[in-house]
Amino acid sequence: MGTEATTVLDPLWQSLPPLDSGALAGSASCALPPHYEAVGAAREFTRATLAGWGLERHCDNVTLAVSELVTNALRHGLRPVAGAVSGAVSGAVADPPVRLHLMRWASRLVCAVRDPSREAPVSGNPDALEFSEGTAESGRGLFLVEAFSDSWGWQPLHGTLPGKVVWALFRMPAGPA
Repeated sequence: MGTEATTVLDPLWQSLPPLDSGALAGSASCALPPHYEAVGAAREFTRATLAGWGLERHCDNVTLAVSELVTNALRHGLRPVAGAVSGAVSGAVADPPVRLHLMRWASRLVCAVRDPSREAPVSGNPDALEFSEGTAESGRGLFLVEAFSDSWGWQPLHGTLPGKVVWALFRMPAGPA
């Protein structure tokens, strides 16, 4: 996210002690194609990045959240274009692609997924409403993100970068792994 990360993620910090903006300990980012296979690539990227940062013990929860955020972006954040290409989630998509950002501070980790839509993230599957809550097979992504992260939210992007960012915050307790 570069320099826009601070602005885009300002709402994230409202309930937490302030961070020194220079205290970013690591960041990694990858572009994801508009195919469901991108979810697996996002999980692999997250696992490898967390391992490189020595955060393997947080891998399961963070990877689950990343999977759900990327799936939601692919399913709901891409605008279809006429003449859809086979294999694409909703057809061909204009730039920018879905992008995953991981940012680490000493006590926090943020997973942020950018997509080209400015619409609020979808937190339920309208097709699953006919099923009881215990039998619905989809529509639980953001509920899982909420359950496994310390907080989450979204922010529309302004300026030359269209779309929105949906993020999940994980507090990283100090101490040995």
